[in-house]
Amino acid sequence: MNGYSISKATLGRLPQYLQYLNDLPLCDGGTISATAIAKGLSLGEVQVRKDLAAVSGAGKPKIGYNITELIGDIERHLGSHALTNAVLVGAGKLGKALLDYGGFEEYGVNIVAGFDCSEQAIRTTGCTKPIYPIGNLKAYCAENEVKLGVITVGKGSAQQVCDMLTESGVAAIWNFAPCVLKVPSGVLLKQENLALSLAYLNNQIGK
Repeated sequence: MNGYSISKATLGRLPQYLQYLNDLPLCDGGTISATAIAKGLSLGEVQVRKDLAAVSGAGKPKIGYNITELIGDIERHLGSHALTNAVLVGAGKLGKALLDYGGFEEYGVNIVAGFDCSEQAIRTTGCTKPIYPIGNLKAYCAENEVKLGVITVGKGSAQQVCDMLTESGVAAIWNFAPCVLKVPSGVLLKQENLALSLAYLNNQIGK
């Protein structure tokens, strides 16, 4: 690998590259060029070359990248070979859907449990992962070395939940609540606004 630093933007595109490569027909020893990847994902070729150089070095002239090796390099940078334990707070419809989703482990994250303040949500989980009372959060995070928290509660309680997660030792938070959260210095925060993303797509229709 060369001296390219890995930016947040590059890390954000790595899952796209990994999914695209994993969806290619199996071919032992097969190769692919940055040009082909760029075309397949509708990305700029220069950007793809920079991204891949940051994680796997330059491809061989007129040959490109060995697909198997490139997949391995991307997985290592995404942490796929060392799963990070995560918990989710807010076992409503969105929370349960995320708990049941089996694709996170491909990208290095294992959501091990959910938490909720509703006794009904705890009793009638219908999920493959356990759901515990919110009062057990801190002890569970310590016992299971949880480093990442997912917030799927309403905006009214999101900051309180965020504070509980940071006090429980999580290093990063993925927030689905439609509000801006405050986190301590050193804690990573990724905001998702599903309504805003949908509104953006709707605004672009026909333009």
